[in-house]
Amino acid sequence: MSNVEALPLLEPEAPEAAVPCCPPLTERPFTAEEAERTARMFKALSDPVRLRLFSAVASAAGGEACVCDISDVGVSQPTVSHHLKKLKEAGLLTSQRRGTWVYYRVEPSVLAAMGQLLTIR
Repeated sequence: MSNVEALPLLEPEAPEAAVPCCPPLTERPFTAEEAERTARMFKALSDPVRLRLFSAVASAAGGEACVCDISDVGVSQPTVSHHLKKLKEAGLLTSQRRGTWVYYRVEPSVLAAMGQLLTIR
């Protein structure tokens, strides 16, 4: 008789999955980690170009946008890439490369968490 137990297989998580920032402000005080993560999100959105890019991705048909379709925000392509990178680092966007283009998506859980953040219950 063997002592080896079979463990259940787990689905691997997406490597760049976005994580909701935090609980609503009225639920409880933030931990230091939650405050830092939330501040990064708001800091990323405080730039008008980033806010326009985030809005373009969030409002795109099908819930995702190709960088080729959202780069007309009044700055050069390298600057657009920089701003998209900052939005990804803040946990606001995820991306997927398809051929030569990168497609960006706002995870619904992130939008829901941000919406609930300032909701008074």
